[in-house]
Amino acid sequence: MADGNQLNQLTVSDTEKDRSLAGAERAAVLLLALGERHGRRIWEQLDEIEVRDISAAMARLGPVTPNMLEKLFVDFVKKLSSNGALTGNVDATERLLSTFLPGDRVAHIMEEIRGPAGRNMWEKLSNVQENVLANYLKNEYPQTVAVVLSKINPDHAARVLSILPEELALEVVNRMLKMEAIQKEVLEKVEQTLRVEFMSNLTNTSRRDSHEMMADIFNNFDRQTEARFIASLEEENRESAERIKTLMFTFDDLMKLDAASCQTLLRNVEKDRLAIALKGANDAVREFFFSNMSSRAANLLKDDMDALGPTRLRDVDEAQSMMVSTAKDLAAKGDIMLSKNKGDDELIY
Repeated sequence: MADGNQLNQLTVSDTEKDRSLAGAERAAVLLLALGERHGRRIWEQLDEIEVRDISAAMARLGPVTPNMLEKLFVDFVKKLSSNGALTGNVDATERLLSTFLPGDRVAHIMEEIRGPAGRNMWEKLSNVQENVLANYLKNEYPQTVAVVLSKINPDHAARVLSILPEELALEVVNRMLKMEAIQKEVLEKVEQTLRVEFMSNLTNTSRRDSHEMMADIFNNFDRQTEARFIASLEEENRESAERIKTLMFTFDDLMKLDAASCQTLLRNVEKDRLAIALKGANDAVREFFFSNMSSRAANLLKDDMDALGPTRLRDVDEAQSMMVSTAKDLAAKGDIMLSKNKGDDELIY
């Protein structure tokens, strides 16, 4: 029999429309109605995949009307009130799981449910960063990769394919060209493997490193504040300080831009801001930017810098930070490539 308190807390309006329940949704409604006291033993008998499937269905269940409940429970719950109703949502699911599963397991399941966005496995995969998905797929059989890429959004598949090792990518293309209708059993097996081996670990593999987060914060400090924090951190934890400095992308790192990227950046920076930024730069940085301009443009910029006279350090910091931010924005749109080391293909932003 359903837990009365559970039902009272989840009562919804009778005006909600009836709809059909299928698969994991039916189990989710049953377990949500049974609550902790009556449903505990059932949950304990489920395996990991079943818990994930039912939890995901429960989290997106939404309103369940009295008619839906009566239709579902009529075979084994004779005394359930016809006015009862349920609303399944993320919070209710998390509270219920917390009553009989360890906290870390609940957190892991709920983190998987909440992201990436998508109603099914293939929509979720289309919202996974392409480098993360490619890193997983590069170790799979070409036929498996072909199945996955055929099911996700074409634009996302293109980005993933471009990151895969060339030999594997070409083999996958050939498999996709020859691919016929995918058998339901094969598709279900691939989907289950992705759910267990990839999606369940996604939050761990894609979780941002704390040093990367701090490097971004330090990048937004003015020069004096940055130096003060770095110096203090070096006294407390030299290893972390060095790692943050390595991850930081600074104004001087703009020298690592290739010629095309540098010229793209210059076209997106106001000339007066560029003059202020280079006013406080060292000779090597100045020469780098001058060498990526025409002789006439370089000479005009030098004249502008001379005309500035004494310039406040705060203004220089602001102008240089603005150039770094502009470079990151351009990199995020794919217009330029940023790297900490010349020749390094890894995007840092």
